Amino acid sequence: MTPISVVLITLNAERHLERVLASVSGFASEIVILDSGSTDGTAAIARRFDARVVVRPFAGYGPQKRAAVALANHEWVLSLDGDEVLDPQAQDFLRTFTPTDTTACWRIRRRNHVGPREIRHGHWSPDWCLRLFNRSRHNFSEALVHEAVHPTGPVHTLPGSLLHFGYTDLIDVFRMPYHRLKADAARAKDRRPGSLNLLGRAAWTFFNSYVLRNGWRDGQAGVVVAMSSSLNAVLGLASAAWDEPAATHIPDPGPSRPK
Repeated sequence: MTPISVVLITLNAERHLERVLASVSGFASEIVILDSGSTDGTAAIARRFDARVVVRPFAGYGPQKRAAVALANHEWVLSLDGDEVLDPQAQDFLRTFTPTDTTACWRIRRRNHVGPREIRHGHWSPDWCLRLFNRSRHNFSEALVHEAVHPTGPVHTLPGSLLHFGYTDLIDVFRMPYHRLKADAARAKDRRPGSLNLLGRAAWTFFNSYVLRNGWRDGQAGVVVAMSSSLNAVLGLASAAWDEPAATHIPDPGPSRPK
């Protein structure tokens, strides 16, 4: 089996971390956790799985994940967040992972949940994430938010799913702490849309999620996801045009959200 370094970024991730690490312990040659200063049981859980924990202040999603990749001892890297659990089918594939092409990388379907319930339609589904790659050929972008691995070769689909438990309930869906990062990114590109532009983006995003992508089939959750996606499409941009730039440091917003 090809050695795989599993790398994570965390902040107060104890709620799901044990399940996350249990799902990779059967194939990971090492587990590396780059933590932003957790004050809960994250470090204790990591020690139970013999994970190597390094602490560094949060620098934005892209820079933080690139730093985590740099800490790995092996060239093949699987990147996860502290609330993402590999299902058994994905685990079985990775136990016998023997790639021959270092330019290839693998994406996996992320199945987003609110509490224990999966959101099967709307803006969050399908959600494909490129997470398995050779770090000599690929890496995360430098983007502070909505970072992604930019492939330089063929992209394959990894069997199975990545179960994402990013929200405790429907109210939690509207917790959007990363929007200050989005506002900073918009200011850097001098993106300052007017109110009519923002209104159009919000309306289109809601319609796309709830109607075109069948969000209505998820019932009340479909309405909430569509509303959240609509707000997500405009809040950072509106803040970039309205607010003064944020002060000195980048606060850690915690785990990633569906894009």
